[in-house]
Order: sequence, then C-alpha cells, then structure tokens
Amino acid sequence: MSTPPLAPGPFGGPQAQQAAREVNTATLCRIGQETVQDIVYRTMEIFQLLRNMQLPNGVTYHTGTYQDRLTKLQDHLRQLSILFRKLRLVYDKCNENCGGMDPIPVEQLIPYVDEDGSKNDDRTGPPRFASEERREIAEVNKKLKQKNQQLKQVMDQLRNLIWDINAMLAMRN
Repeated sequence: MSTPPLAPGPFGGPQAQQAAREVNTATLCRIGQETVQDIVYRTMEIFQLLRNMQLPNGVTYHTGTYQDRLTKLQDHLRQLSILFRKLRLVYDKCNENCGGMDPIPVEQLIPYVDEDGSKNDDRTGPPRFASEERREIAEVNKKLKQKNQQLKQVMDQLRNLIWDINAMLAMRN
C-alpha cells in the first residue's frame, strides 16, 4: 500500500514560497499571536521542568532521570529560540507590509455620539479626545449633582411647610 503524496509545506516548492510571500498582514498577525502563545506555553513548561529538577550536588540521585530532564530542558530551550526567531520574522514582515501606511491616531478610530444623539463616525472631522469627553462628562455630573442637591432642598422645604400647615390646622380644630 502506498501513501498519498503530502502537500508541500510552507518551505516546500516554489508555489508554496510564492503563497507565503503573498500572506496578508492580518494572517501574519494571527501567526504572530499563535507564536507568542507557543512561547508562553514553552516558557511555562521550562519553569515547570526547572521547578521539578533537582541539581546533582553530591546527593544520591538517579542520573538517568536527571539526564532525561536535562535533555527535555535543552529541547524546550532550542524550540523556544526557534519560536523567537519565527516571531522576529513575522514582526519584520508585518513592518515591511505596513511600511507605507500612514498611522491613524487611535482617537479617530473610536466612534462617539454627539450631544444631539447622532452617531458621529466620520474620520474627516476634528478628533474628540477621550480626555476631553471625560472632562465634559465630569462637568455634566457635577451640574447634575448640584441640581439634585437643589431639588432635595426644595423637597425638604416643602415637607417642612406642609408639616407646619398640618400643625396649624390641627391646632385650629
């Protein structure tokens, strides 16, 4: 029985290399994210191995177990260095792809709602910064608290007035 031929990998033939060159930036970012996750996972495994590993300092210790853990550790470190090189390649490629783009300020990417309730999503107008909006919200909250305090004072005055009127009516009877 023969096995079917495998599809060429990313480093296979010229078609695979051509396809690898035409990978868009979003795919590169996803690959970079997966690589970072692999780096974190490998690093956690390395720390786990180091935590369980005892150094041979003259104490009777199974050298076979030590050698096995040492080779695992060296393998993880080698894979970690490969992952960092891969991440560097992805980073360089992303920077190369995004080199001609003009950076857009983050403030322009966030849509906001105007005072009249209409949603403002145009990128051509002057940007409203989050700190400016936060300041406006703080001012509105301050005014609202002042109005609430005034209403509370009016309600207290009305309550006292009604109490006095009821007391006078009770005395007349």
